[in-house]
Amino acid sequence: MTHPTVGHAPGLPDDPRARVAAPAPGCPVEIALDALRGRWTTLVVRELLTGPRTYSELSAALPALSDKVLTDRLRHLAEAAVLDRERVPGFPPGVRYRLTERGRELGPVLQALWDWGARYAGDHDHDAEETTGAGLAVPRPARAAAAGGSRA
Repeated sequence: MTHPTVGHAPGLPDDPRARVAAPAPGCPVEIALDALRGRWTTLVVRELLTGPRTYSELSAALPALSDKVLTDRLRHLAEAAVLDRERVPGFPPGVRYRLTERGRELGPVLQALWDWGARYAGDHDHDAEETTGAGLAVPRPARAAAAGGSRA
């Protein structure tokens, strides 16, 4: 049996959905990108790849992420069938978030994106941003004026 890409350019499968003239909702790449859309989504998935988490645990792991955005990302990932909400008994009752099988399959996708980005990270303007150990690009403080100011 031959690989589906034999006879085709790398990354271009022999599939009619790959020959569209405009982005289409049924395109497999668009489906994957839609599941990961929005800033912080990949970091929420990254946290859940290590195991189920409560809202508080996710919030503590990503302290710069606002409650509003975290709630939005969790809702979006649930709608995309990437995560499940599990009620935790107790007072007050809680919720634990866990990746579905579909969500766990995003692990290698995120790794491939990381690998590709890491390969070309040197091409990025490092004066404008720096990357944290978590892979999150954050703005660097503005360079101090030549008049002897210091970087914050």
